[in-house]
Amino acid sequence: MFYIPAMLTPDEIERYKRHLVLKEIGGEGQQRLKAARILVVGAGGLGSPLILYLAAAGVGTIGVIDDDRVSLDNLQRQILHDTKAVGAPKTKSAATTIERLNPNVEMQLYSTRLVPENALDIIGGFDIVADGSDNFATRYLVNDACYLAKLPLVFAAVGPFDGQLTTFRAFEKDEDGNPRPSYRCLFPQSPPDGTVPACSEAGILGAVAGVIGSLQAVEVVKELLGIGDSMVGRLLLYDALQARVSTVSYGWDPENPLNGRNPRFTDPVPSPSGRGGG
Repeated sequence: MFYIPAMLTPDEIERYKRHLVLKEIGGEGQQRLKAARILVVGAGGLGSPLILYLAAAGVGTIGVIDDDRVSLDNLQRQILHDTKAVGAPKTKSAATTIERLNPNVEMQLYSTRLVPENALDIIGGFDIVADGSDNFATRYLVNDACYLAKLPLVFAAVGPFDGQLTTFRAFEKDEDGNPRPSYRCLFPQSPPDGTVPACSEAGILGAVAGVIGSLQAVEVVKELLGIGDSMVGRLLLYDALQARVSTVSYGWDPENPLNGRNPRFTDPVPSPSGRGGG
């Protein structure tokens, strides 16, 4: 028998019973998922499977921030949305889909862009942040805000046939007493303008976003429940054409301007070059 907390309704017990029989989750873990608050940055290719699987898993509150609207060319990979949603804000389309999937989930919608002026206010209301954004400025901003707010950050990115995944807990120290790495340790500077083409130019195999977004959901659940091996300090690399998954280790950069030996950033405002951001 598995432990079922009183706060799980009969509907939830039936809905999540495949979780409840897992010793790593069980009733107590499911209750933690129900109490959790996760912010997803971006309701696009990565955010779509991520939000769907978090909602299906029973995460109680999912925040979604995205200032874009659904377009027809999104639907090849952004499976959270459908043809009827074309033209609608992605946040509202996401909420409609999740209401059909799991009405027990509370959706908090931010149909705006994450900028230095609102980053801490929005991020501070959640337990974990999952970044599925598609530009370097937002990635650095989310990284800095999560560090300052002392929140775990599960990061993912995709290319035409490849993807990356890792977790940051840069506000903590490792067993040697050194800070854990942040996004700025892994990517000290953003590529020069024009060197990394946008998705609209380079293209993407839609299912690649599905693979990486689903893995991102797994890592969020692991962080929430404290199970398995964390991806902190490890970068997962997925190559779809070679059907290959590899993992490389990375560490703290003492020269990074956020949590290095001589930190220069105290607000989530700098761009990758340190001249301002958003």
